[in-house]
Amino acid sequence: MKYNNPVIKGFYPDPSVCYANGKYYLVSSSFQYFPGVPLFESEDLVNWRQIGHVLTRKSQVMLEKINSSGGVFAPTIRYNDGRFYMVTTNDTTHENFYVYTDDIYGEWSEPVTVKQDGIDPSLLFDGGHVYFMSNGTDDNGVSGVVQCEIDIATGKKLSASRCIWKGSGGRFLESPHMYHIKDTYYLMAAEGGTEYGHMITYAKSDSVWGPFVDYPCNPVLTNRNKAPYIIQGIGHGDLIQKQNGDWYIMCLGFRQIHMWRTYHILGREVFLVPVKFGEDGWFTAGNDGTAEQEYEIAGDFVQKEKKTYTFENTDWNIDWCYLRHPVMENYELTQGKAVLHGSDITLDCVDSPTFLGIRQRDFHMKLVVNVALDEGEAGVTVYSCENEHYDIAVRKAAGRNEYEVVLKLNIGDIKHEQKIVGISSAEACLCVDCDGNFYHFSVISRNTETIGETLPVVLGSAQTKYVSKEVSEGFTGVVLGLYAVGRNRAEFTNFNVTYTMNQEDICDEKEYF
Repeated sequence: MKYNNPVIKGFYPDPSVCYANGKYYLVSSSFQYFPGVPLFESEDLVNWRQIGHVLTRKSQVMLEKINSSGGVFAPTIRYNDGRFYMVTTNDTTHENFYVYTDDIYGEWSEPVTVKQDGIDPSLLFDGGHVYFMSNGTDDNGVSGVVQCEIDIATGKKLSASRCIWKGSGGRFLESPHMYHIKDTYYLMAAEGGTEYGHMITYAKSDSVWGPFVDYPCNPVLTNRNKAPYIIQGIGHGDLIQKQNGDWYIMCLGFRQIHMWRTYHILGREVFLVPVKFGEDGWFTAGNDGTAEQEYEIAGDFVQKEKKTYTFENTDWNIDWCYLRHPVMENYELTQGKAVLHGSDITLDCVDSPTFLGIRQRDFHMKLVVNVALDEGEAGVTVYSCENEHYDIAVRKAAGRNEYEVVLKLNIGDIKHEQKIVGISSAEACLCVDCDGNFYHFSVISRNTETIGETLPVVLGSAQTKYVSKEVSEGFTGVVLGLYAVGRNRAEFTNFNVTYTMNQEDICDEKEYF
């Protein structure tokens, strides 16, 4: 059967995967967004269903006023003896910790801290021992992949932290994972930085402590020299064996907005790449070490893709997210309606504005939502970070008992109101269309003086590249947000996001000429 990459679309970076009880489970990074660490379930590694989050309580993670792309980095999920473990880093507090649960659909524990330097931690359960590794500096000041043995009940170190591998020579060694396969220990990591030079490398040893011998053909997987090509940034992978014996790497990658325009807006997504082991014990990945958009693999399945997202077919606790720890008194979320109570905190603040977001999952999409408010401002934001975001909103005109719709473009230090359209009531339908290269903003209001009842008024367009990670920097992707500012009550109804093109259409070179 054939499948298309990415297998999870949108901003779900740094995937880690494990197998338990006949199913596969995957987690990804969440950074400044809450709840933290999205959690997915699958029966075939291709079709994934989000079943919740790991960090759902304020006591589990500190997110107060952290910068965008701070917070929760690169989680790892592992299963051992009936218990799931998720280990991660809060990069803002420089704390490595893990939580655990015996019920994958339930709550997770309070954090257990491990006193080891570095980020991107991982766990290996092996022969009654538990090894904790990260990329950082060991107890002797040596940098690389650092490992210690721990007491899994307490997080206490049972050995010194020791550097066991320095990588293959690429910059930014990160995301180490160890696997004990037959009689060999495989240590896989990422190098090159999580941008266009990203790559997966590995080494192997007869001992969990090394010495490790580099794979002679490193990197084993990268798209760094594959151009022009939509899929780039392949790296940060986790090795998983399917129940039929086949091996795969679940890794991140991103899609450019255009064959010849090196910008990505959707964030780092989840890709599935086949792996083959040779008789010499080394493994290869992908097509000659590169990741493709389509693969044919063994199995009887149909890849399913959700094209439309509404209030009715999404779950407030699963599909939606907040910026940092939300003030939940500002949200009334019911079937088919979201009521947001604004505060003085705006989208430009490194704080928690009244914001409810859902990830953008493809380039070609149309968003519509009805907004009604009493005071202040409320609307839709195409949100990259506090410095780069495009907003279309209904607001009460300053000093007048009238209302207007405004398009605001925020790019770095430039805060620009592109267009203002007067309306004679406090209710309008806001529309955002994306064609990959531009976002187009319009409003439909039955009381707009200059138009009929159903025709939209175009407020303007904005290039997608200015909310890309190449411009706004960081590790996230565009989140489509509903927001409210001011001491007001804003009611959102009839929300709909529809993606209008197939993945194979978007990745076809002919589309861009």
